Amino acid sequence: MRHDCIYASLCSSASSVFTVPLRIQKKTLILSSLVLSSFIQLHAQTSILGFTPTSAAHESSIEEKFKSIPTPDEERRQHKIFTAEPHVAGSVRNNELARYIADQWRNEGLEDVIIRRYDVYGSNPKFTSLEMIAPIHYRALLRELPVPGDPDLKNKAISSAWSGMSASGEVTAPLVYAHSGNPEDYDLLRKQGIDVKGKVVLVRYSNPYSYRGFKALTAQREGAAAILIYSDPAEDGYQKGKVVPNGPWGPEYHIQRGSITYDFLVPGDPLTPGWASVPGAKRIPIEEAVSIPKIMALPLSWHDAKPLLAHMDGPIAPTDWQGQDWQGGLPIKYHLGGDRVRVHVKIDMDNSTQPYYVVEGRIRGSELPDEWVVLGNHRDAWVFGGVDPSSGTASMMELTRALGKLARTGMRPRRTIVVCSWDGEEMGLTGSTEWGEQFADELRKKAVAYLNVDEATSGPDFHGQAVASLAPMLVEAAHTLQDPGGKSLYEAWKESSVRERAESKQPEEVTDLNLADTRIGSGSDHTVFLNFIGMPVLNLGFEGPYGVYHSAYDDFFWMNHFGDPGYRYHTLMSQLWGVLALRLANADLLPFDFAVYAANIREFVVELSKGKNMNGLDFKPLLAAIDQFESAGKNLNESTSRALAETSIRPNLASTINHGTMEVERNWLNPEGIPGRPWFKHMLYGARFTYAHLELPGLTEAVEKQDWLTAQQQAEILRQALDNNTRLLNEMNSDLADSKAQIQ
Repeated sequence: MRHDCIYASLCSSASSVFTVPLRIQKKTLILSSLVLSSFIQLHAQTSILGFTPTSAAHESSIEEKFKSIPTPDEERRQHKIFTAEPHVAGSVRNNELARYIADQWRNEGLEDVIIRRYDVYGSNPKFTSLEMIAPIHYRALLRELPVPGDPDLKNKAISSAWSGMSASGEVTAPLVYAHSGNPEDYDLLRKQGIDVKGKVVLVRYSNPYSYRGFKALTAQREGAAAILIYSDPAEDGYQKGKVVPNGPWGPEYHIQRGSITYDFLVPGDPLTPGWASVPGAKRIPIEEAVSIPKIMALPLSWHDAKPLLAHMDGPIAPTDWQGQDWQGGLPIKYHLGGDRVRVHVKIDMDNSTQPYYVVEGRIRGSELPDEWVVLGNHRDAWVFGGVDPSSGTASMMELTRALGKLARTGMRPRRTIVVCSWDGEEMGLTGSTEWGEQFADELRKKAVAYLNVDEATSGPDFHGQAVASLAPMLVEAAHTLQDPGGKSLYEAWKESSVRERAESKQPEEVTDLNLADTRIGSGSDHTVFLNFIGMPVLNLGFEGPYGVYHSAYDDFFWMNHFGDPGYRYHTLMSQLWGVLALRLANADLLPFDFAVYAANIREFVVELSKGKNMNGLDFKPLLAAIDQFESAGKNLNESTSRALAETSIRPNLASTINHGTMEVERNWLNPEGIPGRPWFKHMLYGARFTYAHLELPGLTEAVEKQDWLTAQQQAEILRQALDNNTRLLNEMNSDLADSKAQIQ
């Protein structure tokens, strides 16, 4: 049942309850509120997507018990543990935390807890330095200075500036300012007669975000000797608002560390592309690994970038180039450089094979143990990881404590819930990719969905991503949770979405159909599950002003002063994550809406062709196939609703429908993968090299390259997948119809 239908039914029924005039007195108002509250609760109990009325009432009771367990105090305690020390991937501290998580899960009652080892090509710094040698001498600090009130910033284990997977080397060369370091930025430099070959390029972290690995690859392709990436105050510093310790934005010395791995080509261990890097696995030679950069890279604070920019010569950087302002937030004139400023860069890295550890635990399903709902969050951080990822890890620990407590009292999910703490996400989505590759065949048979939380909270505004078939379930669940602001999560989510779209001048009205973000890129651990295995995914997070990403200032102090001082949004994340997992684990018929999915696919196709010369490429067969898939999806929704109206559903029928439902997402996989990037196999979802979302990736990239033969082939592959899924939905619909006929 759609939300508008539920609301109309509720209002109609509620109005009949209150036909007798009410006296406006305190006791009467309290009584009427209690009656209405009880009515709403009863209605919610008997109407949950995927559940019969009886099962929905039971599920609602379980969810209420589950939601009562996570507490802000426990969230804060766990967050303090995970932010106590820096814990980059491969470090002693990060491995200690793996053992801590495993011990906690065993004590909480999770089963089959295991720590899995993957031997991967990792990255750690030995030595980094940057000096300006002309026109004056300046040695970059490459360090973050403490601020008053934050004792963690005095920790001697905090690293200096470094970029994961940077090449080692040493160079003395002129410096060029290349704005955000994207391909179009180098076009401007060429127009100004500036060649970056053999030079060092200085670029900014971008807003909106553009993955630093793409900046590095672009600089490498342009022939640059090294790339320096700095945080400009226009993006995440004082031009945005108050800086640490007085506000959430980045102070003068903050350094955004990060990896430059080319994981948009192949994520995970660069030496085992497509298979798991278990001990003893075969490995390709380093020179064949396409995801390993061949350029030196170093991140900078604006404190270290300012002297370089201030002494540059060359043309003045433009204020408007293809809509971009190259002048930043520093009180200087930005020049493009190229001759006057010369720098000496030296980087010595330990890039070698090292063990990463994934912690895995589960609560085995009571009825369907071989159907899995998978949840995950990465553990490794660039420094303390106050937001990224320790807020998510703290929420995960309260989630598992609550699930374990329920299981010990006999409230075990019908399907198995698998929870994983990933390692090496920051280095190249490593731990999740290796685990996913190791169990790909099993996951394609058993997995219902993957629910990812990376950063649980940096503020109060909820952002929910979902493959379109799961978007209605996410919206429905949001109605049942209370936002700390006093409204339902649904109301708060909708209000923040309206505000954000107005600020970004997006004209589209916010509705239940577009509230969830169904345009899913890369950059987190969901990538392997969606793009390689073909599992439906959800990404969950609360966001706010956050200017200390990947820096030492992203710590316990920052969270307690700016991100989530009362740990209320941490708690809400645990509740939401668990409710979604429980609904997928306990549903009679899995709550996927393929009619919504079809409408989303049509939107992707229409957008791709809008305003373009398609050189005769005909999308009519593709659009016709989408229409057929949508019709089958609507029919299945109706048949499913009728089946769920019954007291119960025969186990054999439920198994047939649910396994068919799970197969739909797998059918979007092209075994050959995206042209040029065969690891990425999903026909509907992909990512640009910037990590930005890319819909219909094989088809879209061919159209953008004007490779019309490949575009036609990709359109036909997608059409065939649509036909296959339409047949699958029709078969499920037929099974439900036959079952109904037998009952009658």
